[in-house]
Amino acid sequence: MGAIENDTFQSLVPSRFITFSFPNPDPRDPANPHGDLLRVAVLDSPLSDASAPRCAALLVPKGRELDWIFSTENGHLQLLFNSHGVSRLILIGDLPRETDVSSAVYVRPEHEVGVSYLQKLKPLLFALAPKEAFRHGLPDTPFISYEDNVIRSASVSYHHGQVVGDMVVEDVEVESGSPAGREFHRRLRLKRMPNLVQTAVRLLPETQTGKSGGEATLFRPVTASLIQPYLEAMAAGLSLLGPRLENNQHSSSSPLRVLCLGVGGGALLMFLRTWFEFDLLGIEADEAILTVARRYFGLTEDRRLRICVRDGIELLKGFVCQRVSSTSVGRELARFWAGEGSDNKVDVGIEQCRGSLENTGVSCNSRTVNEAKFLDEYRVHGMLVDLDSSDARTGLSAPPLKFVDFSVLQAARLVLHEDGVIVVNVIPPSNSFYFRIVTELKAVFSELYEIDVGNGENYVLIATASPIEFDARGSRNGFADKLKELVDDRFLNSIKKL
Repeated sequence: MGAIENDTFQSLVPSRFITFSFPNPDPRDPANPHGDLLRVAVLDSPLSDASAPRCAALLVPKGRELDWIFSTENGHLQLLFNSHGVSRLILIGDLPRETDVSSAVYVRPEHEVGVSYLQKLKPLLFALAPKEAFRHGLPDTPFISYEDNVIRSASVSYHHGQVVGDMVVEDVEVESGSPAGREFHRRLRLKRMPNLVQTAVRLLPETQTGKSGGEATLFRPVTASLIQPYLEAMAAGLSLLGPRLENNQHSSSSPLRVLCLGVGGGALLMFLRTWFEFDLLGIEADEAILTVARRYFGLTEDRRLRICVRDGIELLKGFVCQRVSSTSVGRELARFWAGEGSDNKVDVGIEQCRGSLENTGVSCNSRTVNEAKFLDEYRVHGMLVDLDSSDARTGLSAPPLKFVDFSVLQAARLVLHEDGVIVVNVIPPSNSFYFRIVTELKAVFSELYEIDVGNGENYVLIATASPIEFDARGSRNGFADKLKELVDDRFLNSIKKL
């Protein structure tokens, strides 16, 4: 950028993002991890309180200058949102190296930055503090730390999708509770939300011998287990299908149909395909992310797992709001389950359709699709919703606001079997958002249950189409018992009715 005026940082300007280079105050200090020139990035919160500004600074970990978490405005914004009460967040690190980003490698430093070097950065922090911060003397701008469990990482490949934008596949070595104390994982991250690990799977090292007799270690993605806690909680949510599953005697000859809105790297779908005789259909809006999932994360389609490239929310609305008879809607669903896709452009004209759930069905543009006539054999028993917001400016949130729309939830209810459940991953950006989605789900569905994932971020909500008999303290069935062997038992035990 150009020259910075002397008064540039005297006031908070919501959402303003400025980067510049600055001479290292003491490049010869042994406690200094950085080079001669520093990259400084300053971001003001979109929710800044100019009357009581609070500043904080963060040193970019050595070797992660190219990581989107630290090199992009969206990453900086997520760091700020995670720093509660901070009005201005200042990032200080090395200038990015002139290198091919696809070969970026990071190894966690063995030593922390020395206190003496941090003190030498104080004059810079004073200069970047807003004028109002000096009202009661020199302001204190604390250094906050960025901590994760990554020991080392290597970028595998970069990709771009028309819907999700830029994404990176990376292999990481992480601290874990395993006997070895560390594991290898493969992760997928999106540039629009760089602090969010979109997909993670465990990697199993395998030694292979080449034609020349030499040995090489290759890593194979493990699809039979889940390592992201919120996905375990979502799988646990399907345990509410258990009583109905046993009562209706579903088997491999008559499998339960599970619809997954949002595929990503396919970890949850592949887990369910490995262990249960479900008929699975995944809906993903971006073909590019599916290509990545197949190549790097082990996503495999067959007669029990089919994938459709569509906008999941528009697809839901299209099933019940397109101007066709209920029989045609049933055929539309049947074509998807048969893996044939659909000739109808269900996302055309959807906005002109306004559905309202009544006792007899859904009214769409003066036509009624009666729920009783909606072909029962094509409805789904389980619906998994794992969709996140695409706007980093609102903070990390899931599902998107448009999913919480009453008409969309009505559509989801109509697609659901009378014995079915819908399982939703929720990352509430605010208490009001969470209250709204809980209220809307209760208005449309029969009963609502909750799992607190326990990471301070995710909740899983499970809504049932009909009343069920469930007691988390003692309710067990064959399906739930199988899940207990595969996911953390605390998720099954923590299901509570709202």
